[in-house]
Amino acid sequence: MFALLARLLIKNSADTGNMEVRRSYGMLSGILGIALNIVLFAGKLFAGTVSGSVAITADAFNNLSDAGSSLITLFGFKYAGKRADAEHPFGHGRIEYVSAMLVAVLIMFMGFELLKTSVRKIIDPQPVDASLLPMLILVASIIVKLYMYFYNRRYGKLLDSQSMRATATDSISDAVSTTVVLAAAILMRFTGIKIDGWCGLLVALFILRAGFLTVKETVGTLLGSPPSKEMVDRIEEIVCSHDCVLGMHDLVVHDYGPGRLIISLHAEVPCNGDLLEMHDAIDHIENDLANELGCEAVIHMDPIQSDDEAVSGTRASVAELVASIDSRMTIHDFRMVPGPTHTNIIFDVVKPFDLPMSDEELSAEIQRLVSGRWKDYYCVMKIDNPYT
Repeated sequence: MFALLARLLIKNSADTGNMEVRRSYGMLSGILGIALNIVLFAGKLFAGTVSGSVAITADAFNNLSDAGSSLITLFGFKYAGKRADAEHPFGHGRIEYVSAMLVAVLIMFMGFELLKTSVRKIIDPQPVDASLLPMLILVASIIVKLYMYFYNRRYGKLLDSQSMRATATDSISDAVSTTVVLAAAILMRFTGIKIDGWCGLLVALFILRAGFLTVKETVGTLLGSPPSKEMVDRIEEIVCSHDCVLGMHDLVVHDYGPGRLIISLHAEVPCNGDLLEMHDAIDHIENDLANELGCEAVIHMDPIQSDDEAVSGTRASVAELVASIDSRMTIHDFRMVPGPTHTNIIFDVVKPFDLPMSDEELSAEIQRLVSGRWKDYYCVMKIDNPYT
């Protein structure tokens, strides 16, 4: 149904890379989510009232909160698509991440409320009328929630939407929790065992876990998380496909919302190359990155000595010494400045975040290793952290 509605209501629906089409998908998801969750709320509230089940009633209000979540998703997509302005020069795309966070908070709030209600029901269990009609309503609810999970997961991946992925997580949580409630109703119908409160408790814990995982993912994006390995590999492939580029480093990817990436990196070029030609090549690389990845790119040229065997050999030896401390460490921007009493070797070191050494300790250890091999070489180092 979602795909059919998309084809009918969204112009150029196949062009999911278009930001306006993407926003239309998100708004359609929000509107459909509101409608389906309100229907489920009404049905479960009726079933909970008829049966006297706290688990079913709590599940009903969980669906009402889901309608609120869908409303947040709707507004998130609407305002995330606003154009950049003087106050927000990078656009409004991160509003979608904020809306995903609000959805997660609502999930956790409903889980906590259900937890309190379930504990009270465990302390003071009440009889539940597990008649056929409430159980049929629960079965229908499970089917609807599974449907919502599949279309939100599919289009959440297709559109790279955290809001839709959060809604998918919420939907599968609801399907599982309703299945638990249904199993409890069936058990009570045939055995008379009062486990309504315990099932509600299990559902609450499941909902809280789903909310926590969604919060964790969204907070990571808002604070700034590294790009995927696939993206890093693709960027490196595009940059290094040009003959004048000998290597790249210091890649930073800034995420201002889906479709709003800003990339900066350093490209290593031969120091004896033609400056105008290399600058023209860098412009082409920036355009290639924009066309291939839909991003803005800023590239800094780092001239290196590529045809000096002494410099290349020393660079390889220093890289080997640095890797002996930790195999993940690399060096770049390497150059040598000889003098009458000693030679300065100047380079940057990429230090992993979890390396149990301070910058000062690492610098001292590298200097010790270099001095052990070359008595008159002095290291001038800058310690970098990886952003990928």
